[in-house]
Amino acid sequence: GLELPFVVVAPQCPVNDTWDHHRLALTALLDEVGAQYRVDPDRVYLTGLSMGGFGTFDLAQAFPERFAAIAPICGGVRHLREVETFARRLKSIPAWVFHGALDDIVPLESSQQIVDALKAIGADVRFTVYPDLQHNSWTVTYDNPELYTWFQQHRRGGHA
Repeated sequence: GLELPFVVVAPQCPVNDTWDHHRLALTALLDEVGAQYRVDPDRVYLTGLSMGGFGTFDLAQAFPERFAAIAPICGGVRHLREVETFARRLKSIPAWVFHGALDDIVPLESSQQIVDALKAIGADVRFTVYPDLQHNSWTVTYDNPELYTWFQQHRRGGHA
């Protein structure tokens, strides 16, 4: 298998809840992991799928100074009225967004709206749409070594 120089933390959201209610717990978890392991604070990357894709956008906009790059998968912004606000807060964080065009759980438009808002303000954003995939666009994304190379090209506040 592919060996990668990452510490991976994969929290699970409590049942019948959403990630935006757990921002402080997530940042405390990141602080704890950073204190216990050799973690470069300038190379903290955030990714998540489905509800975690929404959580990726949410946590990054709440604490944009913490992350070097984000990769939300089949996510979006929960409240459409917040798209422009999220985009402004995310502008400094490189983003690579992924979504299946045939997703019948989270519509492609969920990612498209925030990607369009980010592009409109000149943010560093890539958008990969898988034309033949439904909701599970994470397997092919996480199997792609290019994602991990892309992550490693970014540091907080600029390129590596």
